[in-house]
Amino acid sequence: MTAKKYVQVVLGLPLDKAFTYSIPDELKETIKIGQRVEVPFGQRLKIGYVVGFLNKTAIKNIKAVKSILDLEPLLDKQMLELTRQVADYYCVGWGEVIEAACPANVRKRKRPIKETPEPILDWQASREKHGQKEIFLSPQQKQALSAITKSIKRKSHQVFLLHGITASGKTEVYLQAIKEVLAQGRSSIVLVPEISLTPQTVERFGSRFGQTVALLHSGLLPSQRARQWRRAKLGQAQIVIGARSAVFAPLKNLGLIVLDDEHENTYKQQDASPHYHAREVAIFRAKLAGATVILGSATPSLESFYSAKQGTIKSLTLPERVTERDLPEVNIVDMRQEVAVRRKRANIFSRALEISIRQVLERREQAILFLNRRGFSTFINCFKCGYVARCKRCNVSLTHHYATKRLICHYCNYQMELPQICPQCNSNYLRYFGLGTEKVESELHRLFPGARIARMDLDTTSKRDAHSKILNSFKERKIDVLVGTQMIAKGLDFPGVSLVGVVSADTALNIPDFRSGERTFDLLTQVAGRAGRGQVHGRVIIQTYVPEHYALVASIKHDYHQFYRQEIKSRKELNLPPFTHIVSLTLRSPQQKKVEDIACDLSARLNKKKLTKDIQVLGPAPASVSKIRGRFHWNVLLKGSSLPRLVKLLRRVVKDYRRYKGVPLKIDVDPI
Repeated sequence: MTAKKYVQVVLGLPLDKAFTYSIPDELKETIKIGQRVEVPFGQRLKIGYVVGFLNKTAIKNIKAVKSILDLEPLLDKQMLELTRQVADYYCVGWGEVIEAACPANVRKRKRPIKETPEPILDWQASREKHGQKEIFLSPQQKQALSAITKSIKRKSHQVFLLHGITASGKTEVYLQAIKEVLAQGRSSIVLVPEISLTPQTVERFGSRFGQTVALLHSGLLPSQRARQWRRAKLGQAQIVIGARSAVFAPLKNLGLIVLDDEHENTYKQQDASPHYHAREVAIFRAKLAGATVILGSATPSLESFYSAKQGTIKSLTLPERVTERDLPEVNIVDMRQEVAVRRKRANIFSRALEISIRQVLERREQAILFLNRRGFSTFINCFKCGYVARCKRCNVSLTHHYATKRLICHYCNYQMELPQICPQCNSNYLRYFGLGTEKVESELHRLFPGARIARMDLDTTSKRDAHSKILNSFKERKIDVLVGTQMIAKGLDFPGVSLVGVVSADTALNIPDFRSGERTFDLLTQVAGRAGRGQVHGRVIIQTYVPEHYALVASIKHDYHQFYRQEIKSRKELNLPPFTHIVSLTLRSPQQKKVEDIACDLSARLNKKKLTKDIQVLGPAPASVSKIRGRFHWNVLLKGSSLPRLVKLLRRVVKDYRRYKGVPLKIDVDPI
């Protein structure tokens, strides 16, 4: 066997290349692919990841590896191949994807990680509490499970879209499928769209499978996350539950990946590079492992449902609730008529919703009120001079938060004291407009002073374990009415909820995004599904100023197929996903003229270098929020039928994927 002379190392940087280093004699016997190493880079030492070896190189004055940080490889060959594929697909550096796949406490640790057993979660109390009840499956569940278990037994890669209405028993299908995977000695990953859903999911799976369950998400303490990650790596856990990053869990012999509520936007990494979608990564990983994928949803994404229609993935259907309960009755309230009848600006609650809440409280049942906007008022405005309180660093109005008596920017967290008089004209004509969850909660306290009311949004769940505390209180019937944003719209199962009220269905509908109709239908259908899951029949009241919109009309009937037919027709006419791919390029700079000029230059270069007519270069144009945190944002969009051709064009024009002419560049493939 030829001795190792040189090693290829990738760094956690936006660079499409591996760096070559020589291997000191004392490290040649211990260095392995997948280990972390410390290497000189410029004037500093950096942590890199070994991805290959070379026997010769043309590089002169080559630098040597400084040290090895792991006793055994941190990443196996399959995980290295997965991260490379993700890097290629999303046009980012390989090292960036590797760093996204490993918890910070693991990848930043300078001392070697000792592979010793870690404490495991004790689910015995939960198992005793739930007992081992006999499970009865409906005929539709049995049919779906049969197709999935056949794929698992064959150990072949297959993607299933499990399209089941709310409370149709999708979770039980997941549990039974995992049971089959465990019987083969293989492992499973279960992804949920929100961290707030992990306590309920972990309780369900832990009560069934006990100590084989691990939990992975960014809400854990860094030390907790690192421990759970090591449990999975050492084989102490065969089931990992978590949010999108758990798709990279270091499980061996993977047999199944489940994405519950696969349509949710939260599966897309929005904030930091790499901007991956957990659904695509799950499919990449399952293909490498010969594993099965279940995409579960009551309202599948247009992309997934279209793929099922085309036969790319296999469709399974659960059309009925397992409890033999009817779907909740849905009523639309036209708020325009409320204004006309009352001859003034409409109240927060229509008469129908207010009466229904009162009846629920009298019957000692529970209600959920949904509004996908936090805060008390959307903005404040002076009637005399037109002043609007705006953020100094972002091109947005400030939101009024009543509890803190402050105005807050939801983009950069800039805050200012609530003015008593207009700062511009010193008049007394300041007025508050719009509403958020905080204002809904306040109005509930005014109308129903004896009710036990709680709010669940980013403001009330910022502390650790706040999600669990609120949901546990609601589950134990210590809360009568729960007000919240999209956190409460999905996945929650509370038998006491008989009423769901959507305070404003128009919030998502009026977002300037081609997916706004889909998003509205998803949210309304999902939040409506929280009602009537127990013995009491459920009711849903949706307040809107556009009751004739097709997304609302379809949601009344719980008719996904009606919505899909209209939405897919519109997408095809406008050549939008799933009929094309989009890549969003965002440049940002504190200098407005500079970022505009560079955006124009980037657009011109892309137009010049494109080799096929099916690629469109759109823009440049200011972003929808053109200034955030003191930086001006400009966008260029690429559209084309072939994603590999779009990525090839990008790599040809943009050599260093994060910076273009000294200005940071964000590349977002298939943006949400």
